[in-house]
Amino acid sequence: MKTPNEIKLLRLKEVLARTGLSRTTVYRKLTAKTFPAPVALGANAIAWRSNEIDAWIAALSPKSPSSSGEV
Repeated sequence: MKTPNEIKLLRLKEVLARTGLSRTTVYRKLTAKTFPAPVALGANAIAWRSNEIDAWIAALSPKSPSSSGEV
């Protein structure tokens, strides 16, 4: 059973699935420093902390019909 404080390391494929972003967009956001930074697992491997990805997703402001001008 997963505890609320459990942090999992997510590889790129999992990050893409969770966020709905493309690989290119993730790396563009990393360059712009608007996406959580990955951690190095080795010389050629990186991963993201699941809690940081979840916080990034939660911080996105939802588009409501009233804010976009649509009804």
